[in-house]
Amino acid sequence: MTLSTEQNEIVITKDSIRIVDNGKVKYDLPHLWLRDNCQCDECRVVESQEKRFMLSSIDSKLMPVNVEYDGEEIQLRWPDNHETIIDLSLIRELGRKRKPDWKTWGVNFKPSYFSWQEFITNDSKAVNAIKEFISSGVIILSDAPREPETLELLSSRLGPLRETLFERIHNVSVSREVYNIAHTSLELPPHNDFASYTWPPSVQGLHMLENECEGGESIVVDGWALLEKLRNDHPKHFQILCEFGVPFREFDENNETYAIEPMIKIDSNNIITGFRFSNQLMQVIDPTRKKVKEFYLAYHELCSRVLSTSFRSVFRLEGGQILLVAAHRVLHARQGFVPEGKRHLQDAYFEMDNIVNNIVVLRRRMASHDG
Repeated sequence: MTLSTEQNEIVITKDSIRIVDNGKVKYDLPHLWLRDNCQCDECRVVESQEKRFMLSSIDSKLMPVNVEYDGEEIQLRWPDNHETIIDLSLIRELGRKRKPDWKTWGVNFKPSYFSWQEFITNDSKAVNAIKEFISSGVIILSDAPREPETLELLSSRLGPLRETLFERIHNVSVSREVYNIAHTSLELPPHNDFASYTWPPSVQGLHMLENECEGGESIVVDGWALLEKLRNDHPKHFQILCEFGVPFREFDENNETYAIEPMIKIDSNNIITGFRFSNQLMQVIDPTRKKVKEFYLAYHELCSRVLSTSFRSVFRLEGGQILLVAAHRVLHARQGFVPEGKRHLQDAYFEMDNIVNNIVVLRRRMASHDG
């Protein structure tokens, strides 16, 4: 069956409705999709717009008994006389991106700086900063208060803190009680924190309260760009790093965290979504496991690239500055320093999902003010 308008037509098949524009199929909409996405008050919770309709309540071979099409809306009647209206603007809106695409760093990349005060108080400035953070994976907030626990105040923009077993807000300074290399003045190699969690925190905030020591420059590494280059140069190395589970552990007298996970995480479209790298937390791998040799060849190549000068940026984090890193993408590090003078850093963790979703909230709030 075919229905036509001036520029478009729809073709009704046994399992879908095809919208044809100038001879080309623009949408191929399954009958089950059309029924499942009915927007009527019977199929939705009016107050919250949550879906009530359950797909299993109808036959999987469902077909409409009547279809009307005006070029913008599809009106359907089903065998049980339920009526569904699908506005094509709904589909077009689904194509709108909720967040910016990530971008690789250019030559001589340095993180962008944003005013702490503006980030906290100005919605428009906050949106710009968050967009840059999502795109590049790293920004610096300048002129932040030098008071301890200041990272708590970021929850208004970044969402609630992600708590871990080792303090809600972690103090990093040279200490007699050392359970982590960060508590020494030694060079801290590139890594992301808590590889020993099955789901490590996806955002880290590092707030420099005081930095009077010589040396100790901060380093960030664009892990995803590094991995894309590895995938292109050595696809077999990349694949084994996606598959081979590696044990990681971090602990002290009162806490224990342990996970066995691959170093690279990809989604169903083979897009990189996570990089887990912490040489200091990596544990002994059972040498009797399959593909240990292949893993170690890949890991050797990966380490060489992580420690190279490519894909990295070096800068000094001064007192009153907060470095934000997308921790599933960006590795952070620190050069060694001379432990003379004060150097006190606090760090805490957040989740990228909350930050991405906050763009939508802020945009909605700005639009309501403009209206």
